[in-house]
Amino acid sequence: MVRTSAVPSERVKTQTILQKKQSLKSMKAAREAKWAAMHSAQAAKQSAKTAKTTARSLKAMAEAAAHAVNAVFAALMAGGGAVFVILILIVGIIGGAAFLGNSQSSEPLSAEVLAHTPAIQRYASEFGIPEYVPAIQAIMMQESGGRGTDPMQASECPYNTQYPNSPGTIQDADYSIKVGVQYYADCIQEAGCESPQDMEKLKLSWQGYNYGNGYISWAIRNHGGYSAENALQFSQEQAAAHGWSGYGDPEYVPHVMRYYSGGEWFLGLFGNGQIVTIAKSQLGNEGGQKFWSWYGFSSREEWCACFVSWCADQAGLIQNGTVPRFSLCTAGVDWFRTQGKWKSGGSVPTPGTIIFF
Repeated sequence: MVRTSAVPSERVKTQTILQKKQSLKSMKAAREAKWAAMHSAQAAKQSAKTAKTTARSLKAMAEAAAHAVNAVFAALMAGGGAVFVILILIVGIIGGAAFLGNSQSSEPLSAEVLAHTPAIQRYASEFGIPEYVPAIQAIMMQESGGRGTDPMQASECPYNTQYPNSPGTIQDADYSIKVGVQYYADCIQEAGCESPQDMEKLKLSWQGYNYGNGYISWAIRNHGGYSAENALQFSQEQAAAHGWSGYGDPEYVPHVMRYYSGGEWFLGLFGNGQIVTIAKSQLGNEGGQKFWSWYGFSSREEWCACFVSWCADQAGLIQNGTVPRFSLCTAGVDWFRTQGKWKSGGSVPTPGTIIFF
């Protein structure tokens, strides 16, 4: 509720002067925050460039990155506390110390795979595996990089009933995704995979996607699950049985793992390299209409939280319940706190960390 009352003119003048001073103070704090971020980011970049890949060097670079965040906070607090509230996505630790990303995901998803993400999400939900969107994206990256009319290389899948069951025959990318996701859902079930963090069974499901899920039952029956050794053994046995020079890709799992950032996604909201890739793909956007209109606003709103929500949605994090869909920073803070995913000040951020100022 807004309360009003008559105020003597001298008091109004005094308040106006104080408001102007506070405004100038806020502007100064904002400039100092920007300078501090840029200055500390340069220091973090230099540390990342010069440090060697040893535990001591990694610690030094992490500390440089933390100083960047602390400098911003210090500048903002110097302006009198709650000057303004923003939400940012750390892109390469405010300057490029991307060495702290998830060790499971060293290569980014292509723009083509990201463009197919809405279809992947849709069919993953349809076939009961919405939380496996990152695993499917990684498969698509290995199969085709998201390019062509058969991005999931699903022509030989038994669920392909519209085109011949021979390599590369599917001529509809959306249909390829539907068939591939449906088949992968079978692989998940056959492998007994309980979550995207169940890495051993996830690996079994991936190799099954490449070999056919007959491999999954064979590996469980004979070896108790996936291993690089039995993947090679199966390939050799199948090649010999059919008189072929080779069978499938015995190293399919490590190949897919290059693109997978879902094994430990947002464990405490740290280490999500994929959401950084998505955020960076939007560099150059002005005005944020893409993000606030996606959220459902009919006219411009402050869109920092909408942007983060949009990135999370593109990465499949909203659908699997890892990140909320929010347009107010306070709502985001409340959600992460109630979910036990909040990290207090002083924590060292990594790429993908969501930070509320």
